[in-house]
Amino acid sequence: MRADGFVKWTRRFEDERERRRAQGDPDWDRGAALPAAVWTSVQRFQVGEDGDGANLVGKADQAGDTDYGQAVRLFIAEEQNHARLLARLLAAGGLPTLPGHWSDTVFVRLRRLMGLRMELLVLMVAEVVALRYYRALRDGTDDPLTTDVAGRILRDEERHVPFHCERLHASLAELPRATRRPVMALWRLLLLAATLVVVADHGPALRRLGLGRLRFAGDVMTSSRTVVSAVLTPSPDAWTNTN
Repeated sequence: MRADGFVKWTRRFEDERERRRAQGDPDWDRGAALPAAVWTSVQRFQVGEDGDGANLVGKADQAGDTDYGQAVRLFIAEEQNHARLLARLLAAGGLPTLPGHWSDTVFVRLRRLMGLRMELLVLMVAEVVALRYYRALRDGTDDPLTTDVAGRILRDEERHVPFHCERLHASLAELPRATRRPVMALWRLLLLAATLVVVADHGPALRRLGLGRLRFAGDVMTSSRTVVSAVLTPSPDAWTNTN
């Protein structure tokens, strides 16, 4: 780990927090109109963004890096803001949030199975899928409020992925060199399985956003190559945004 550790990430998160404060919220009063299938999809993604992040914070603190722990707290605050933005978007369209969804329950339980490394590997599955989903939501509708909200969330997600890549790089460096690529190969299999669940569950919405199931899955798996490279190379912060 370089001398500055995760201090730079804390600064980036704090800078973005100040930028959001200066920017202010979207204009909720304009309302939102989306196809029913897309509203259902947004409701399910909103559940996935919600949560207090206590388990991740606890594991980050146990890692013994106070700078990383602070950066994780700022990351979680951004995820909670995503849940808030999506809830307000749903309200602008006259829809409620969901109390829960089976896919989120399975995902959370899987994340909590082991230590920080497993937590981040599973979390990265959601982050990579989210990159493609929010891009589709931003670009696939002519509703101005939805485009605004999805664009804001996508901007954050594009920063979250390299943040997690950097910590995973340090974590995998603790493993024998011969095991690192197999670990990431297994991660891509987990990503593929999760992506197939998403395209099955959100297929009607993706079609209304102008994106077929196969295209969505192909785009996610293509972007995962960049993630694997970022985790395995000596400079994981050198992120090439393909979104």
